[in-house]
Amino acid sequence: MSILRPAATVVLGFTLLLGLAAPAVMTTVAGAVMPRQAGGSLIERDGRVIGSALIGQNFTGERYFHPRPSATSAPDPQDSSKTVDAPYNAAASAASQRGPTSQALLDAVKERVAEAGSAPVPADAVTASGSGLDPDISPENAARQVARVARVRGLPEERVRALVDASTAGPWLGILGAPRVNVLRLNLALDSAG
Repeated sequence: MSILRPAATVVLGFTLLLGLAAPAVMTTVAGAVMPRQAGGSLIERDGRVIGSALIGQNFTGERYFHPRPSATSAPDPQDSSKTVDAPYNAAASAASQRGPTSQALLDAVKERVAEAGSAPVPADAVTASGSGLDPDISPENAARQVARVARVRGLPEERVRALVDASTAGPWLGILGAPRVNVLRLNLALDSAG
């Protein structure tokens, strides 16, 4: 009994310190130092939130740049023990768990490559990211879509390429990561351009 009191006190103390105080301090500091990021990097249009720069959205129309494929799923409404594809389901951020030997993954990639047309096809045009919610595509993936978007919108390809270039972010601090294009921001820039 004599060792239970100190053990319970330590557990309670660390619970208060690490479970409540530390997260509260970090949340307060993050909100003060980086309010936009702490708030979810929300993107607004006409005073209304239309998305986040951190979560991909399912653009499928020909007049828009298409995002990286999504592997997210949701419970099957007909059978709760199964799942169904639910692209860009932010409530179910996870990879498909299909490995390189998965026939379903190979078939999906082959189908996407066939739809993409002539080779070479950037990997991010035919494979999902780990989260299934990647908001960015590679500049190569965006470049493959320029002609289609320009044709459907009736814009010169040079104008669409300029929007892609303006929407391309380089590696973080110039060395970390790869160049990327945020699809939501690019599509919003397209809508503004006409």
